[in-house]
Amino acid sequence: MRKIMLYVNDVPRTLVVDPAANLMDVLRRQLLLTGTKDGCEDGHCGACAVLVDGKYTLACVTKMSKIPDGAHVLTVEGIGTPDKLHPIQKAFILHGAAQCGFCSPGFVVSAKALLDANPAPTRAEVRDWFQKRHNVCRCNGYKPYVDAVMDAARVLRGEMPETALEYKPENGRVWGTNHPRPTAVAKVTGTLDYGSDLGLKMPPDTLRLALVQAKVSHANILSIDTSEAETMPGVHAVLTHKDVKGKNRITGLITFPTNKGDGWDRPILCDEKVFQYGDAIAIVCADTEDHARAAAEKVVVELEELPAYMSAPAAMAEDAIEIHPGTPNVYYEQRIAKGEETGPLMESAGYVVEDEFYLQRQPHLTVEPDVGLAYYDEEGRLTIHSKSIGLYLHHAMIAPGLGIEPEKLRLVQNPAGATFGYKFSPTMEALLGVAAMATGRSVFLRYNYQQHMTYTGKRSPFFVKMKFGADKDGKLIAMESDWSVDHGPYSEFGDLLTLRGAQFMGAGYDIPNIRGLGRTVATNHVWGSAFRAYGSPQAFLASESLMDELAEKMGVDPFELRYKNIYRPGATTPTGQAPEVYSFEEMFDLLRPKYQAALQRAEENSTDAHKKGVGISLGIYGCGLDGPDGAEAWAELTEAGVTIYNSWQDHGQGADMGTLGTAHEALLPLEIGPEQIKLVMNDTARVPNSGPSGGSRSQVMTGNAIRVACENLMEGMCKPDGSFRTYQEMVAEGLPLRYVGKWTASMASNCDENAQGAPFAIYMYGVFMAEVDVEVKTGKTTVDKFTIVADVGKINNKLVVDGQIYGGIAQGIGLALSEDFEDIKKHSTMLGAGVPFARDIPDDIEILYVETPRQNGPFGAAGVGELPLTSPHVAIVNAIKNATGVRITHLPARPEKVLAGLNNGSH
Repeated sequence: MRKIMLYVNDVPRTLVVDPAANLMDVLRRQLLLTGTKDGCEDGHCGACAVLVDGKYTLACVTKMSKIPDGAHVLTVEGIGTPDKLHPIQKAFILHGAAQCGFCSPGFVVSAKALLDANPAPTRAEVRDWFQKRHNVCRCNGYKPYVDAVMDAARVLRGEMPETALEYKPENGRVWGTNHPRPTAVAKVTGTLDYGSDLGLKMPPDTLRLALVQAKVSHANILSIDTSEAETMPGVHAVLTHKDVKGKNRITGLITFPTNKGDGWDRPILCDEKVFQYGDAIAIVCADTEDHARAAAEKVVVELEELPAYMSAPAAMAEDAIEIHPGTPNVYYEQRIAKGEETGPLMESAGYVVEDEFYLQRQPHLTVEPDVGLAYYDEEGRLTIHSKSIGLYLHHAMIAPGLGIEPEKLRLVQNPAGATFGYKFSPTMEALLGVAAMATGRSVFLRYNYQQHMTYTGKRSPFFVKMKFGADKDGKLIAMESDWSVDHGPYSEFGDLLTLRGAQFMGAGYDIPNIRGLGRTVATNHVWGSAFRAYGSPQAFLASESLMDELAEKMGVDPFELRYKNIYRPGATTPTGQAPEVYSFEEMFDLLRPKYQAALQRAEENSTDAHKKGVGISLGIYGCGLDGPDGAEAWAELTEAGVTIYNSWQDHGQGADMGTLGTAHEALLPLEIGPEQIKLVMNDTARVPNSGPSGGSRSQVMTGNAIRVACENLMEGMCKPDGSFRTYQEMVAEGLPLRYVGKWTASMASNCDENAQGAPFAIYMYGVFMAEVDVEVKTGKTTVDKFTIVADVGKINNKLVVDGQIYGGIAQGIGLALSEDFEDIKKHSTMLGAGVPFARDIPDDIEILYVETPRQNGPFGAAGVGELPLTSPHVAIVNAIKNATGVRITHLPARPEKVLAGLNNGSH
């Protein structure tokens, strides 16, 4: 041990530390300065950034033995506080830079170090700084951070008053403005407690958990020996499947009756088999995490290894054994049949193109790894805190497996350092429940980043074959499709994902005749979970690439070929539904001059060494779960104003702002300010079931429920003369103070066995344009500029919507060029999985809005979250083809693939 004195945020602190400990743990665990966040723990995310004697330092990889006695350590808490914000923090708030907010303290520290060293950086220098300091943001595409640093620099140089960084309300409205999200101050000051921060602030007798996990992908379990682990220091218990009181299964809530599985295929703790690498076999409960992890290494698991089927084709092979005995590996099939049989039409078509495509197993790459805690509350309810984005959904999925009465189970969402959909699946909730129930103690579990990557779900790969038939004028007349979904070993939502393929392949175009077949396949790779734009990136890789191939075959411009075929009145979607709005023509007209200018730039700037290209794609996504989706919210009158209750779970996308903006707009007749609206959210003991936060459903479904609740409240407050009763008058007259709001998309209908129906009341529409540079010598592709025309209905909050689009495009760039989780060992780190850093995303991202009001959306709104990741990746691969002649059909388009295409003349 080492005695050391540090000046931490200018306060002298005497500490006794382990020289081998890292600075992050000392700051967080010993000083409880939790603004320094624990993300990747290997120096590649920047969430732990601090300044040591003025030097930018990654605290997670800096040993205390390297910190000199008397060093000055500056953390985010020392830069600014909620009541005295630094200009950098004010600028972050003004520009909406803090979305999930987990990376924000690290960016605040990094920006401080940059502006101390360079008071007048260029935008390129800001990005270069963030790149070299390993500051990763997965939410906002970096642009809002750069915008904020440039403004903060102007203030610090005295060129702009600090008051210019403070938001000024617009005409008494919140809806349609840049009003900062309610959590923004806490996020930029590091005072918002995420799961790991709460874990440090739990009672002293809290048990720390570690998992015993499978190191192979498929095996029979012969025995589990916990005897040595139970004698290890600090160990309270080692739990196996024998300690689970219920069915020991998480139900996948099978969506369709034609599914050949029963949904009960995911064990909480493996009992008979291991189905994927990382499967949980035992839980060690100990006094410290270090003790728990040490003991976990001593659990002996005897396995009989089985063939591991790591792709859909492998699992579909004739000699493949059933991964789940009794259920075929191909356990669900989805047909699509619209219009006439396509065979004769293809034979008579003026043009036919066909190709095969593969979209990879994209990792979510959240900066915060998975984390949670559990305890028994004051009413004796098992209470589980996690990053869940489907509290009531997960409640139903885990209660039978735990063996607990539903009314005795309470789920709470902690502030989440992003999920992008992986938390649509319960990941650790059931494990936490087992441990708390077996020990009767409060428990805490945090995955390290390798565990987070290997155990949580990924985007399910699609293997797609597609054929288009068009007449001699290029009008699409028929489409044929065949797709296999590699969904990993667990079936939850796999059938629904396969349906998404039918709903979005060819979407955007009036294709009167479609035939296709999709299938969900169980494999032994990591399980498939929801990921932003669920199913549509796979679908659009095929149909939007094939549109370019058709244009090439015809010798016409791919932009104009799309324009000829887009939805117009009379057209229907692949499911036979009439679109609720027809905005594509206006969107294409808006983009056309920019597209023509981009083509000219590409031609003028291409050289023998660097080829420039332009690519187009369109994207569509529905707002909601299929059919008559709905939500519930409550509005309650209080002395201070109005309280809104809902379970609009927050990935970091802005549920707090979505709720506030919608409620304030609905309550305008009351003339109350946003500060008078209190939000109570995301706790099954306190709020109603608003449904999961996925499928861009929340602004529409929960937003409408909020609107209805507020309208019902105002109706209850209304006097005969049209004025409103006060709180005191309501109480005096004995009138209810709380009002329920429910809304259902009754105008939507589920798809039939041929994928025909009207599954979504509202859609989102986008047109994407990528401008790329391909280095001929290496094959490396850089996106120079990205443009999107988006129709997401009327915009609730522009900061939030802009941020969602920037972030979605950034993830699309990663999907196109670098991100993958095929090799479990190679891709199990943030760096190895190909996360885009600041220089990988263009500074020039242009968003053009077409705000077509939606009749069924609250105040005309649609959703936004999924849209920007529907097909930006296809615009990029189309741009690569335009630049080089190389068509990439198997993502990601890494440099070696493009270079191989250049070298073998595949262009």
